[in-house]
Amino acid sequence: MYLSRKSFAFDSDAPGAGMSEKRQVFQMALSTADATFQNLDTSEISLTDVSHYFDSDPTNLVQNLRKDGKKTSAYIADTTTANAQVRTLSETVRLDARTKLLNPKWYEGMLSSGYEGVREIEKRLTNTVGWSATSGQVDNWVYEEANTTFIQDEEMLKKLMSTNPNSFRKLVQTFLEANGRGYWETEEENIEKLRQLYQEVEDKIEGIDR
Repeated sequence: MYLSRKSFAFDSDAPGAGMSEKRQVFQMALSTADATFQNLDTSEISLTDVSHYFDSDPTNLVQNLRKDGKKTSAYIADTTTANAQVRTLSETVRLDARTKLLNPKWYEGMLSSGYEGVREIEKRLTNTVGWSATSGQVDNWVYEEANTTFIQDEEMLKKLMSTNPNSFRKLVQTFLEANGRGYWETEEENIEKLRQLYQEVEDKIEGIDR
């Protein structure tokens, strides 16, 4: 998908002709890259607020295209203040997880807004999985702590399910997907609980009383 969408370029040999697909040239250029880089230019939108950032991340793609199989370095520049900083992608993802998804002030604030707040929590976890897919730069503990916060805590679990069962179902599904795709390793009992919860919330949504 990345190559299909990003392989268009202007041709100096055909001025004024508009862009044309140059996939082979782009793919060849990517295969020689040693690092990937993105820029955060606003403090209003972080790495896991939207899908745009990981949609535009070619880290795993570059590594797969390189003939030597060398692991690609990945960096994020935070230029949201005068004191611009460049961090590794993995460091930035960890920082984002601690300040948003796993931050009690953030998720309690989301829950205080009700239905939409649960959707925001689910969306952030989904976008975190997106980073696992495109870069492999999400640490296992991020998923483990998210599971402890939103699933293992019975009071939290009930609040999420009752406030927005549809987003809670997607949250549970995303945890299962992260494990199924090898992004999150955890105890089998955690996965079994998620499977049971998925069935429970599915029944709730469908109005089935077992």
